[in-house]
Amino acid sequence: MSEKKDFYEKAKKQMRLSERILAEVPGFRGYKEKELRRESNRLIRNHLYRRLAEAKNDLRAVFQRLSDRRLFEVLTGMDRLVAKFDRVAAKIDHASYGYAGFFNVVKVEEASLDRMIDFDNKLIDGVEKIVSEVKTFKTEVIKQEFDKAKEHIQHLVETLEAFEETFDKRGEVILGVS
Repeated sequence: MSEKKDFYEKAKKQMRLSERILAEVPGFRGYKEKELRRESNRLIRNHLYRRLAEAKNDLRAVFQRLSDRRLFEVLTGMDRLVAKFDRVAAKIDHASYGYAGFFNVVKVEEASLDRMIDFDNKLIDGVEKIVSEVKTFKTEVIKQEFDKAKEHIQHLVETLEAFEETFDKRGEVILGVS
């Protein structure tokens, strides 16, 4: 909760004077509060996306080394793993961040935006776990320790799938169903 408040409070502090004045206008205040929440959430998701992209680049370097060593028994698994990273990263990058059309039946309220920010904040730990596992795998491959390559690939696939399942519950969290 404190991380969400940090993003949100940081965004509030960085408002220009004109925005602060307009934020005191009753009709505009609610609008501006929602915008700050959406912006905070966008920053969190951008962080998640960047970290996964970094891990994917490390995996590509691992893939290249395994390919250079002609370890064909793991290359198909690596190819699928890199493709899975692409798909999950794209989901995060293109995920909704709390907008609903003016005439939509379901409106996205402040409480829903706060739930979404909290949910996305919790995803940071999952991404950092994935990044750490990829770095460990890369380190072993750089040291030319290939005996655990299949295990690393399988474990990363499972970890990434679990992360994706958690991320897919995001829509339910936004609507307050979960």
